[in-house]
Amino acid sequence: MAAGLPGTVRRGLARASGHAAGGERPDDGIRTSGRGRPVTPELSQKLKDAGLDPQAVENLARTALEEDGPVDVTSEPIFAPDAVSAGDFRAREAGVVAGIPVAAVVFELLDVAYEAKAADGDRVVPGQVLISVEGPTRAVLRAERTALNLLTHLSGIATAARRWTDAMEGTKARVRDTRKTLPGLRALQKYAVACGGGVNHRMGLHDSALIKDNHVAAAGSVTKAYEAIRAVYPSLHVQVECDTLDQVEEALAVGAKSILLDNMTDAEMAEAVRLVAGRAELEASGGLTLERARDVAVTGVDYLAVGALTHSARVFDIGLDFS
Repeated sequence: MAAGLPGTVRRGLARASGHAAGGERPDDGIRTSGRGRPVTPELSQKLKDAGLDPQAVENLARTALEEDGPVDVTSEPIFAPDAVSAGDFRAREAGVVAGIPVAAVVFELLDVAYEAKAADGDRVVPGQVLISVEGPTRAVLRAERTALNLLTHLSGIATAARRWTDAMEGTKARVRDTRKTLPGLRALQKYAVACGGGVNHRMGLHDSALIKDNHVAAAGSVTKAYEAIRAVYPSLHVQVECDTLDQVEEALAVGAKSILLDNMTDAEMAEAVRLVAGRAELEASGGLTLERARDVAVTGVDYLAVGALTHSARVFDIGLDFS
């Protein structure tokens, strides 16, 4: 993913630009929304290979950059347009990195040269260089926060997913995400879960059915809800949420091949595993914590549904250090 770093670097503060004081807010000349060309074909392919839509990621990056407005009133008076700086994005803690090609979109939109020094899914240690960058100082500083916002958030999710995966090592269970994602970031957040060793659940309401308690209450029973879906979508993946072992038996009787065990105790989940006996996949859900992960996993369930992977992930500490 390297973009090639220029050979000459001018370090330190450049001459002042000469813009007048007194509240002027000129345009600093760095454009994103009006840029004529998209990201490079190489980067676009990397995003596709990761299962991401290159245009959607580019649109997100443009929107994020535009939130900072047309001018950086701190950097523009300090640095001349031709001032160049180089630096490294470094991990400041141990964890799993995700979002390097996403951050690269930000750099390409601002014509900042970059070189990836780590790959998404890598375990990293404090001080490890993730990406090296070089370019116009104004552009590097404009890119810094947007790139970090994406990198730290996605790496935080990947790191959390890896902790759950490690906690369940040696069992067949795997951690799985939910639809509890930030608007507009679902694909990226679910991608980060996969980078951390987790498994993606449905992407939306369109690709898999999940019969929840409100569906059952409105339809009248698990059986009525399930049969209504099967009548329209005979081959669609359908998961049934069950609060009780009686509902598990009803779901099995109607032919469900995927069952969500909602807010059950470990003993109830173990009994559900015994009742199902391999006839359906089982997913634990509701109030799960990392401290409890292994106890749940050893009951024999196939998945642990953890909404906190995406809705409550702590950002991963990464910083940009200039050379």
